[in-house]
Parts: sequence; C-alpha cells; structure tokens
Amino acid sequence: MSRLLAVTRHPWARRAFLVLALAAAGWAIASRWDEVLQAWSALPLATAVAAFVTALAYVLATMASWRAALTDLGSAVPLGPAARMFLVSQLGKYLPGGVWNLVAAAEIGADRRIPRRRSVTVMAVALLVSIVTGLLVAVVAVAAGPSGVRDRYGVALLALPLLVVLLVPSVLNRLLGFLLRRLRRPPLEQPPSAAGIARAAAWALLAWLLAGLHLFLLVTALGAEATPATAALVTGAYALAWTMGFLVVVVPAGVGVREAVLALVLADQLSGGAVVLAVLASRVLMTVADLTLGLAAAGRRRVTSA
Repeated sequence: MSRLLAVTRHPWARRAFLVLALAAAGWAIASRWDEVLQAWSALPLATAVAAFVTALAYVLATMASWRAALTDLGSAVPLGPAARMFLVSQLGKYLPGGVWNLVAAAEIGADRRIPRRRSVTVMAVALLVSIVTGLLVAVVAVAAGPSGVRDRYGVALLALPLLVVLLVPSVLNRLLGFLLRRLRRPPLEQPPSAAGIARAAAWALLAWLLAGLHLFLLVTALGAEATPATAALVTGAYALAWTMGFLVVVVPAGVGVREAVLALVLADQLSGGAVVLAVLASRVLMTVADLTLGLAAAGRRRVTSA
C-alpha cells in the first residue's frame, strides 16, 4: 500500500488518473450512445436542461455535506479549494475497484497539508452520512413502491438502525480510533462531533431531495403523474438505487445496479419503454454533471497552480 501511495504522489500519476477517470466516465455514456440519443430525443429540451441543472445542484450539495465533515474534523478549507478537491476526486468512482476516489481525495488533500488519514476518514464519514440519510429517504420507496421492491430490497433497511448507531459520535469515534490503531496510524487530532455530523446530514438530505427532483422532472415528462406522491416515490427510489449501487463496489459508480432498482420502483408509474428512457436519461445526466464539474474543477486547479 505504501508503494502504491508513493506512486500516486508523482505528477504524471495524477495526470494519468484524471485522464483514465474522464475516459471511464465518457465510456459510460459512449458505450450506450444509441440509447442515449433515444432518451434525449424523447425528452423536451427544457426538461432535459432543468434536470441537468438539478443534477449539478445535487452534486454540489453532496460536496457541501463532505465539506461539513471535513471542517468538523479540523480542516476548514475555503469553498473553492474544497470544491476542487471533492469534484476532481469524485471522477475516480468511475474506475473499477471502488477506492480510487478515496485515494484521489487523500492525495489532493495532501497538497493542502491535510493528513491523508483525515481525508480518508472524512470521505468515510461523508459516505456513512449519505448511506444513512439515503436509507431514511428510501423507506418511502420500499413502503409505497411495488411489492417486488419490498421483497428484493427491503432487507437493506434492516441495516438502518445499526448505521444510525454508528453515527453517534461516541460510537463513531471509538470505531475510528480502533481502525486507526489497527492500521498503525496516529489518532485523529479532532474527532467528529454531533454538530458536525448534523450539518453533514442536513446537506445530504438536501442532496437527496435534489436528486429526487431531477428524477421527478424526467418521469413526469415521460408520462407519470405530477403529484406529491410521485415526487416522494421517485425521491425514495433514487436514494434506494444509489445505496444499493454503492454496496456493489466492484461496479464503477453502481452502473447497472442503480438502473435495475429504479426500473423496478418506476414500473407502476410508467410504461416499460418510458421506464428505460427515464432511467437511462437520469444516469446520463448525472454522469455528465460529474464530468462537467470535475473538468471545471480540474481546469480551475491547473490555472491556479500556473
């Protein structure tokens, strides 16, 4: 592991990471180009633009949740540099393995003299917050969705009480301390606090609402009823799909898993063809949002370093 980290500190390795991550994200779209065109042609332009803007806002709210955890653990990084750290590192989730965004966050944070153990811990805490809040929102999809959703994915909610307990500062701090000792790393200078976790959770909940709005815009444009019940269902569906996709770490960015969950939840809301179009359009717009913000952050970082 130490040799791997040493390699990642070279400038050429970081450039290679960025190129590979961008290529992987681009391939996620290009490999299904015919379906992409079909989904795009079925959506009104105004709807596609509104859903894309909402997807951008979702990514930024997720970044704000991570930044709240980063500040709570002792690194109050200004908004601009924090956004660059997060948005560039998130491109790593499109690479197979499920850990490259963590490695990237640690290395980019090291440039700002943030200890790598703190960067990795912050990302882990932010992910735990996202999973817990996502499962809370997903309760709606499991309760109100088709019976197949409860049968296949309802078991995921059984983990919710345990995960909520893990977010209790006294429990979380003991767990982090144990893991750091096992890894022979120094303890955290400033452990997570209840207020910091609450701020991160508030941003995460906003992110789920924005993700739900993004999907709501798509499904109503394709024929679903524009009602509060539909909005609640699709928000829960997206949170459930993201959570299940995250758990399958060998699949880059949950490709395939999230689509399957969304298709099952939306089956009662849209015709079969419209479900496929909504799910694919959501994946494409979220990927393009990641690419857009990641490229903008990488470009800004290069200009700042020049």
